Amino acid sequence: MARTLSLEARQLLAASLGLVAFLGLTGYALDRAFTDAAVSSEQERMKGYSSAYLAGGEFTRNQDFEPPYLPPDPRFTQPSSGLYAAVLGPKVDWRSASTLDRALPLDRSVPAGKDAFDGPIDVPDKNGGAPEHLYRYARGIIWEQSIGKQKTQDIPFTFYVFEDANVLRQHVEVFRRALWGYLGAAALLLLGVQALILRWSLQPLRRMRRELLRVQRGNIERMSSSHPRELEPLTDSINAFIVSEREHMERYRNTLSDLAHSLKTPLAVLRARLADDVSVEELRNDVHGQVQRMSEIVSYQLSRGATAGHKLFAVPLEIEALAEGIVVSLEKVYAGKRVLCEFDLDAEARFHGAQGDLMELLGNLLENAFKWAKQRVLLSSRNEVAAGRRRPGLVLSVEDDGPGIPDDSVERLLQRGVRGDERVQGHGIGLSIVQNIVRAYNGELEVDRSPELGGTRFTVRIPPGLL
Repeated sequence: MARTLSLEARQLLAASLGLVAFLGLTGYALDRAFTDAAVSSEQERMKGYSSAYLAGGEFTRNQDFEPPYLPPDPRFTQPSSGLYAAVLGPKVDWRSASTLDRALPLDRSVPAGKDAFDGPIDVPDKNGGAPEHLYRYARGIIWEQSIGKQKTQDIPFTFYVFEDANVLRQHVEVFRRALWGYLGAAALLLLGVQALILRWSLQPLRRMRRELLRVQRGNIERMSSSHPRELEPLTDSINAFIVSEREHMERYRNTLSDLAHSLKTPLAVLRARLADDVSVEELRNDVHGQVQRMSEIVSYQLSRGATAGHKLFAVPLEIEALAEGIVVSLEKVYAGKRVLCEFDLDAEARFHGAQGDLMELLGNLLENAFKWAKQRVLLSSRNEVAAGRRRPGLVLSVEDDGPGIPDDSVERLLQRGVRGDERVQGHGIGLSIVQNIVRAYNGELEVDRSPELGGTRFTVRIPPGLL
């Protein structure tokens, strides 16, 4: 299976492709702009040559064109110099000295007062050499010539200027070499800077990775808190997950230890009875009793170990639907008492944990209330919000109008580590399981007198979470 690219490689590749595309488009745009500007400059220069010729030249009475003594550029006097001029009309045909043995494309006529520019045009060499590529500028003129007193004649003609396109091409090539050279150097420099920036910006992720490896190897217990603000939710969640898993492992370890310790006594009794000289019937009764005791021990310890505890990424559960199902079942069991269960539930309140844990909490607390209530039971819930916490906590309370619990028995009832057989007189069915579940969620269980109903009130507080 191919190895996926790292985040740094992905970002560097994406940035490189974007940078290359941007510089490529920029270079193309600059190249086109320079080429268009160079061609426009070429047209203006050739137009200037024609204006200089017309300003310094004149026509004879025979309608022959006389150019100025000094041409606007010395190349007009050098044969095959790449710069040519010509005048062509019905009665005019003139070529500059540079057009010697050069067949020029004088086939474009331009109306008077107009000009035209085109090219490059391939012009073959009369001597069989390589063709010449020329830009052509044509300008239509009507020359008004005086031929006597108050008499003039119009001489229509087209003035042509040709220039070798290689001159412009060389300028463009020089510009392109410089342009792409500078852009290439800029691309390498920017890619280097980009790599350094990416390496610096991703340094917190590399530090997180190293810390995770150290946590996995057992070198440190949890991740540090010195991380960027954007990574704090992730590191907090990982730390919370680590703590949660360690608590689970500790609880399972304690459960197995308690189970092993609890089974020692009945096993010892069985071993001792087997060594004694007793009748088969007596031995059968002893074995049956000890097996029943061991079954109760195993059931109790499994009920403790099966509590799901704090699940970091649990789906929030609605309380009302589960509570209604439990209350309906309890009303059937205690139908003779005609107990009325009232709800005062916050619609926004949610239990963030396993559904089995919520069922155990509600089931044991409500069953206890139904057993000792006279006529009324009240179940209420509300959110508990804390600053800096992203998930609200939960407060559940179950009240009844029964006789209540004596004040001197409440402290003993809520002692840490109370087993299922250490119950307060008259109350406490399943309270050990409730205690274990509440502790697994880092919560608290409070027992006091109900201010509204007068009986006992059990209050479960689940603190706000990180997520």
